[in-house]
Order: sequence, then C-alpha cells, then structure tokens
Amino acid sequence: MFKTLLMATTSALLLSSVSPTLAADDVVDIAAPFEITGLDPARSGDIFLRMSIVETLVEADGEGKPIPALAREWTMSEDGLIWRFSLEPGVKFHDGTALEAAAVANVLNIARGKPGLLSKAPIEAIAADGDDTVVITLTRPFTPLVAFLAESRAQILAPAAYQGADVKSIIGTGPYKLTSLEAPQKLAVERVADYWGEEPAIEKATYLSVGRAETRALMAESGDADYVFNLDPASRTRLSKSGKVELLSVSIPRSVLIKVNAGHDFLKDVKARQALSLAIDREGLAAAILRYPASATQLFPPSLGLWHDADLAPLAYGPEVATSLLAELGWKPGDDGILERDGKRFALTLTTYPDRPELPLIAAVLQDQLKEIGVELAINSTNSSEVPAKHQDGSLELALMARNFALVPDPIGTMLSDYGPKGGDWGAMNWSNPDFDEALDELTHITDPSAGESLRQRAVSIMQTELPVIPVAWYQQTVAVSSELEGATIDPFERSFGLKTMRWAQ
Repeated sequence: MFKTLLMATTSALLLSSVSPTLAADDVVDIAAPFEITGLDPARSGDIFLRMSIVETLVEADGEGKPIPALAREWTMSEDGLIWRFSLEPGVKFHDGTALEAAAVANVLNIARGKPGLLSKAPIEAIAADGDDTVVITLTRPFTPLVAFLAESRAQILAPAAYQGADVKSIIGTGPYKLTSLEAPQKLAVERVADYWGEEPAIEKATYLSVGRAETRALMAESGDADYVFNLDPASRTRLSKSGKVELLSVSIPRSVLIKVNAGHDFLKDVKARQALSLAIDREGLAAAILRYPASATQLFPPSLGLWHDADLAPLAYGPEVATSLLAELGWKPGDDGILERDGKRFALTLTTYPDRPELPLIAAVLQDQLKEIGVELAINSTNSSEVPAKHQDGSLELALMARNFALVPDPIGTMLSDYGPKGGDWGAMNWSNPDFDEALDELTHITDPSAGESLRQRAVSIMQTELPVIPVAWYQQTVAVSSELEGATIDPFERSFGLKTMRWAQ
C-alpha cells in the first residue's frame, strides 16, 4: 500500500515540477528533451525548425534528397564554382517584410561566420543578384553545398531579427510564428494567416523541454502533452498498452557510439580499440535495453543506403579474441581481474548523458561487458555539453553518445564536421588517417555516382578497421501521440515535429 502511494505521489510531483499544465482544447502540446539554449540558430536552430517557425533554402524529402523550399530551384555552373538559387516568390517574413535575396545573402554570410557546416564549405562569396536570386561563389567545386543549406543553422531570418551578427528575435517564414519564449524550457507558436505555402490545420502549439523520460511518458499518459518525443524503452512498453495514445516508430539515421580518445595511452593502439569493440555483445544489449533489433554491425544504419555497406564484414562479439589482443599489448590480469600494465590499471571514465534516456542504461551494460575482459569503467552521467567540453580540453577518455548522421540530407556534412583531419566534438578525437581524409575530400567535388560509391566504401572500411568511434546500436525513434490527433508523423531526419500535417480528430 505504501509503495503504491509513494509511486502515485512521485508521479504527481514529477508532473507538477515541469510547469503548469499547458494543455488546451485547441493547442497541440509537444514535449521533448531538448532545451532552448538561445536565440541564435547555432544554439537552438533545430527547435525553431522542428516547430515550423523558420525555413531553409533547401528541404529534404523522406529519403534525405534535397528538395526546394525557400529556393524554388538552383543551378550550378559547368566548373562547379557558381551556384544560383532562385527564391520562391511572394514569401513574407512574420513581420510582413518580403523575402529578398539581399536579406538571404546577409543571413547566410552571418551563418558561415559562426559554428556550423557552412563555415566548413569552400565559399568565396554569397551575394544577391536582383531581388530574387542568391549567388554563391566557391573557391573549388563542392557538391554537398545544397545539402549544407538545409542545415538548421542555415535557417533564414528577417533583417529585423538581427542586431549586427547577433540574433535578437526569431522572425521566420514558416507556417507558425513565435508568440512567446521562456528559455530554456518552453515556447508557443500560432498559425500564420498569410503563409506562402499550404496552410496547416492546427492553429496553436506549444513546446516544452522535459529532460526526464519518465516525466514525458507520464505527460503523454495523463494528456498533459499531445505529442511526446523520444521515449525510453520501459515507457514504450507501458504506453503500448494504453488506449489514450498511439505509438509511432521509425528507423532514423542515428547511431549510438562510443567516442574514443585515440591519443590516450591505453587506447592509441588500434588493437585496444578493437578489443573494446569485441567485448560488446551488441545483440544482447539491444534486446535488453532498446527492446528492438538494432545492434550496429557498422557505423551507418541501413536507412543511410548510400553510406551503409552491406558487404562490409560486420563488427563481431568475441571476448576471447579481445583478451588476446590486450595480452599482445602487455596487459595482464591483476588480483581482482582488472588488467594492469606498467603498474597502471586499465581503468577509464565513460562520459554520457541522460537526455537520451537509454544511454545511461547502455553505459551500465557496457560497464559489465568490459569488466569481463578486465577493463574497468567508471560512468560519468552528466550534461551532454560535457562531451564537447572534455573533447576541447583533452580530458575525455570515452563517451557514450547518440549521433545524428543526417544533420543535413547528405551525411558527408556530418562526416566533415566529425572526422576531418582535426576530428570533431562529436566524432574523432586524436585520430586521423590520410587515406580517409583523401576519400572524404574527393567526395566533396565528384559527381560520378560509381566513383562516389567507391570512395564511400573506402572511407567506411577504414573507420570499421581503425574504430575512432565504436558503433554500438542503431536507432529507432518513438513518439507517443494523443488519440485526439490525426496525421501525426515522425520525420526520420528529425527536422520537424510534423505540425504541418496534424489535425484534430473529428
């Protein structure tokens, strides 16, 4: 009796700690784990894009292929150096000003001066040619440019949104305009009366950042949220038996990875990284924690068809082989079974974060599996911002993280950001390979499909062998949708919550 009362009281406290109830008859309430950390697109641009407040020049279809958005069409010169983007006519920002090429060029020039993929593109100049054409001049051919313009950090804001290069307000062109913002937790939007595209059915919506997965699940169950994004495995199981919500799931181009400091004395030899990989029972882990078959046999999931190599020898489970590899490196079991070498224990800290509720659970399983081969893991479950911070100060040893390979429609954008010669906050650390760098560079300017396939296979094979990151699992995204909503979807590229297709059930 006491246990039941305690659980009920805890549930009530969790819900009351979030905020006053946002639900209203004509408002779609969305809950997700992502905080609104600032107005600048480089900080929270993905949330403004997901809520259909802002738009980019280029969109992505269900397969990740670039399609027109604010740019209705584009052309590339024969030498690949000049791209011309024709703007959609009749588009207005939410403050009533017209979308013009000069404003777009200014926004993109600001964006490429800040962290983001545009800063990595070989752009010489971005300028307006009249009111309806934006011209981007490159220093060398760069075929992923169109995909880079679809990144959330390349969203187009009105001139009035800026004070110099600083964003002071969010004034976009999307079907919804921002009506209130209480960072870092919530915002509200309202349908725009004269949207240039197809008018959505939903009039108002709210977004609430809710870090605890169990709290989000309770909100779905109680009706305090209509669209709950990113559910933990236990909540998925429970909510699947509820008649109040519908669960939607889709495979997404995201992988659970162990980021490795390849410069660490214990990890700089590729045999050590291969040993850690061989110690992981991926199938068992996926079945026990994720509760769907998603063991990662390579870095890229099948949903990223061009980058997934079906002929690549899969990552295997082999603790005996792992033990042998570590013995070759001079590691011997100590009295408690933990390996020792030169008076040092094979002990590492694995940094992870609970924003993705399954990550701490996976970390605990990895801790047990690696102990079987004599590697001791301490788990540091903290804020996700600690991963890039520890990368930058050099203190990171291992990190368990989830990485989206479709920040732009073509994964080459993420690859350049994460695995270039200097690595990246969410990718390689103290690792580089000249053959890999060459393959990645060539991919940015070739147009021949067969040559592209060969280069991708080469790059993927190198990563599979050298393991600058260790793939663990592929992702399925799950959301809980109120039975009062129809037309809700999951965007596999996580660019939208789908407000534009939702409607209230009749």
